[in-house]
Amino acid sequence: MRNVFHVLIPALVAALVSLSPAAAVEDAAPTDEASRLDRLFADLKRERNEKAAERIASQIWAEWRKSGSASVDLMLQWSNEAAEKKKFDVALDFLDQVITLQPGFAEGWNRRATVHFMMDNYAKSMADIEHTLRLEPRHFGALTGLAAILKETGRKELALDAYERTLDIYPMMRDAQSEVATLSEELAGEGI
Repeated sequence: MRNVFHVLIPALVAALVSLSPAAAVEDAAPTDEASRLDRLFADLKRERNEKAAERIASQIWAEWRKSGSASVDLMLQWSNEAAEKKKFDVALDFLDQVITLQPGFAEGWNRRATVHFMMDNYAKSMADIEHTLRLEPRHFGALTGLAAILKETGRKELALDAYERTLDIYPMMRDAQSEVATLSEELAGEGI
């Protein structure tokens, strides 16, 4: 199992990093939500004030959380409550239902990836991150999750790539900026 994980990671990362946000937007039917998200992402990319960027990122998260279904919203709420209480199996049961009901809802996949990450189940988390990024390549939360897993598993160069991809989308994300600086220094030191 561990060897499969080591073999799949580079291929998965290459595929995820190569996803084009523009291509995903072109494939989607134009909607008010899509155009609102496009405007928010354009604003996020241009914004140079950290607090203003955080407000824009919060608006993006609010858009991502819109499932369009009261049942799905309720299951997301219940899964969050279960995860906070460290009842991860219960949280996963709710999230499995969310994904079954709405497989095109990126935030359902992202939330399940987060729960798997909290359980240190990196292979399952990465699989869900892949689905999230297929549906929304600009999902900076999923990208930072990917980067954290890669860093945790000793793949610093790939983690650096994922954090840099995050900064292409959300340049003022301080955590990603800090990780890029730290990983760049570590990798430069290893090259000596």
